[in-house]
Amino acid sequence: MVDKKLAARVDAYVDEVWDSVVSDIDTLVQIESVEDLEHATDGAPFGPAPRAALDAALSIAQRLGLDTVNCNGYIGYGQIDGQDDKQIATIAHADIVPLGTGWDFDPLRVTRKDGYLIGRGVADDKGPLVLSLYAAAFVRREAERSGSAPNHTLRTLIGTNEETSMGDVEWYLQNYREPDFLFTPDAEFPLICGEKGRVQGAFRSQAIVGKNSNTVLVSLDGGTVANAVCSLAEALVRANAKELPAANNIELEEAGDGLTRIVAHGKGGHASMPEGTLNAIGVLVDYLLDNKLYSPSQQSYLELEQKIMASTDGSSLGIDATDKFFEPLTCIGGTVRTNKGCFVQTIDVRYPTSTNVDKMCEVLEPLAQQHGACFEVQANMTPFLTDPESPEIQTLVSTYNEYTGKHGHAFTIGGGTYARHFSKAAAFGPFEHGATLPSWVGPEHGPNEGVNEEEFKQALKIYIVAIMRLMEISLD
Repeated sequence: MVDKKLAARVDAYVDEVWDSVVSDIDTLVQIESVEDLEHATDGAPFGPAPRAALDAALSIAQRLGLDTVNCNGYIGYGQIDGQDDKQIATIAHADIVPLGTGWDFDPLRVTRKDGYLIGRGVADDKGPLVLSLYAAAFVRREAERSGSAPNHTLRTLIGTNEETSMGDVEWYLQNYREPDFLFTPDAEFPLICGEKGRVQGAFRSQAIVGKNSNTVLVSLDGGTVANAVCSLAEALVRANAKELPAANNIELEEAGDGLTRIVAHGKGGHASMPEGTLNAIGVLVDYLLDNKLYSPSQQSYLELEQKIMASTDGSSLGIDATDKFFEPLTCIGGTVRTNKGCFVQTIDVRYPTSTNVDKMCEVLEPLAQQHGACFEVQANMTPFLTDPESPEIQTLVSTYNEYTGKHGHAFTIGGGTYARHFSKAAAFGPFEHGATLPSWVGPEHGPNEGVNEEEFKQALKIYIVAIMRLMEISLD
């Protein structure tokens, strides 16, 4: 159980500093810290605005009494030195996704309304970043109160490139040693202890279309990014639109010169959570095959496309897998393009520890060859897992449960956070898994991005107590 005297000091501290917490979040939200590589410079490798947000966060950390270091503009940190050489760390980020449209509030200011904080980055991840700094400031205050440094060093890392390539943390790990344990406040409670591996690859057909070709299927185009289920896809075919049958989720329109444009509609979603989606490429391919809208040389590739789209667990391709830590493998078709006379279909696979990229290639490469195509891996990240029974993970989860009265357990996801870059790490809050928001409050990356203020205050308390407890653990 939480020490009652410590809990009382934590409660008083959070009440004391809360208005300053909100003010500091607002300071960071005012900086439109979107990656801008066109204007990157030495000391600002991801652009001037992410650097400005890093400077502002370091200024907050310094004001709170932390020793601060700017690591060449890639990343920075505030620190409290410990009695030994072991290091506990947090990592949050000061960069954001673009503002986008549809806002009812100023995206570059924090608006307080009906118990919520609204603004770009309040949830992802400027708000949690400020919480991590104030949690560290409490540890510093306790050290001064007791007259003794904490057992381990505490470092609060401030990233600047999480939303795009995570080049900040890659640079950091090339130049600094890893923390002995780290958590990132950029996810959900109770705690994420593992993230699936991720393979991005592409099936490329032989050259079966061309400007001077008389093939029936002239082009395929669909999807926006490789890591999202395609919601809109289209094909250009040599056919009379008036002679083609109607079908669900299909639009037909004349395109001139004896061509018809076939537009397929689906329901998009994130590659790691394809349940409930409908891939528009699959809708389109089924229509083309059902109505023989292809030349003989194109049929086999369309049949391969159909296999790709026939499942979201990889079973139609023969790569399905699961294990005791992760939910089953997911596999989705993201984009299809017509490129230099070839069709190119991307896939995004999120996989558990029971398989790997080599095992998948042993299946996918010969399958592609059977259909007159080739398969190539474009990127691969191995699964990340920290033992859910480890004392560090159990400390975080038990602290969460005590503060909430719940009986949560560590879980794994298909997405990715900073945590996967470290050997022993977790993603820990600050949001409730599966929680819903009022209709006027938006999610991360959306318009009206917002957080529940009381839940944020509780998250700060959880972080403080969890860190204080981690200080008592013997880190291996």
